[in-house]
Amino acid sequence: MTGYADLGTRRPPPGTAAAPPAPEPVRGRSPSRLAWDRFRRDRAALAALAVLLAVMAFAALAPLWAHLTGHPCDATFPGTGLDAGGRPRGPGARFPLGADQLGRDVLVRAAYGARVSLAAGIGAAVLASAAGTLAGVLAGFAGGALDALLARLMDMILALPYLLVAIMLASTFQISSPGASLAMTVLVIAFFSFAAYGRTIRGQVLSLKERQFIEAARALGASSARIMAGDVLPNLAAQITVLTSLLLPSAIVSEATLSFLGVGVRPPMPSWGSMLAEGGEVFRTAWWLLAVPGGLLLATTLAFTLLGDGVRNALDPRGDRAAAGR
Repeated sequence: MTGYADLGTRRPPPGTAAAPPAPEPVRGRSPSRLAWDRFRRDRAALAALAVLLAVMAFAALAPLWAHLTGHPCDATFPGTGLDAGGRPRGPGARFPLGADQLGRDVLVRAAYGARVSLAAGIGAAVLASAAGTLAGVLAGFAGGALDALLARLMDMILALPYLLVAIMLASTFQISSPGASLAMTVLVIAFFSFAAYGRTIRGQVLSLKERQFIEAARALGASSARIMAGDVLPNLAAQITVLTSLLLPSAIVSEATLSFLGVGVRPPMPSWGSMLAEGGEVFRTAWWLLAVPGGLLLATTLAFTLLGDGVRNALDPRGDRAAAGR
């Protein structure tokens, strides 16, 4: 007779199914993990991120391209960059992406122009997001006279003609230094971008300040500054991230527009907008002068737009339910 000690190791009789394995314990996922899981399922956003990383690497390696080709950014090579008729040479072994009408290397200038466009776009987006967040939070949370003042100020900025004011500022200051012209371009773009940003943040704050956790913080004696810094801003993190990512392509296009019109970044500093303006003079015989900066500008702005959409969908907690409903 088998003892009780053997019952735990006895095999089941033939023909009897084995007991199912114990289920794995349920593991909770943080909001950041959920957002990352949603983002990595978005193939368009991942492709856009890869394109942006490639453009940033192309811009970061601008000195390397100049060293490998032996063509500094502003150096002219009329002997090799122009043919016998004085026309720019197309892409080839000496000039991988062709030369412009002055005999300058388009590859090197496009790489340095990517630095300018990315710096202007990112700098303007960061300044506009900081100013818009500050104005929107103060206007929405304080209310009263301060809200009316800031709201009317943002309305007035939105009503101003953007290009006319930018041309007026450039004509007034007449900045000749390339670095100073880049800083002025960033400030102009940020000034005209923060108003729409601030109105969006103000609407979010007006909704947040009526929530119960804000009322509870007031009941516990928390000051307005502490509530805005500790309760309102953390709840706006997702909106700020999405708005900033969507503002980046608009800022890059604005810089290219100003440089194309001659009121943005000043020569000899290259920019995609100024390269497009220069290439428009000889585009019938030198198509690469429009194709290279135009293609880079299109790819960068489209990638930023798709990445912003992907970030917005990833940070939206209703994204999975909406996809399941579709």
